Amino acid sequence: MPHSATISPGQCRAARGFLDWTQEELAERAAVSRGTVRDFEKGRHALHRSTETLLVQAFLAAGVTFLSADQGGPGVLFREAGEG
Repeated sequence: MPHSATISPGQCRAARGFLDWTQEELAERAAVSRGTVRDFEKGRHALHRSTETLLVQAFLAAGVTFLSADQGGPGVLFREAGEG
């Protein structure tokens, strides 16, 4: 995911769904508060760039890739560990 691109609340929920993660699990893996994840997913506020980076890195480490509009998205792609 290019750094200038942003993750949407829907992409965040979808990525968590692929991984079967709760908001709490994502928050722990990304080192952010559960409230940050909850409020972002509900559209209550945008993410700070640094927080977005932490969330995206947690998802990338787990095999999730975010697709931008120019890649046929916005969307989410999940690959099990070991898949090409």
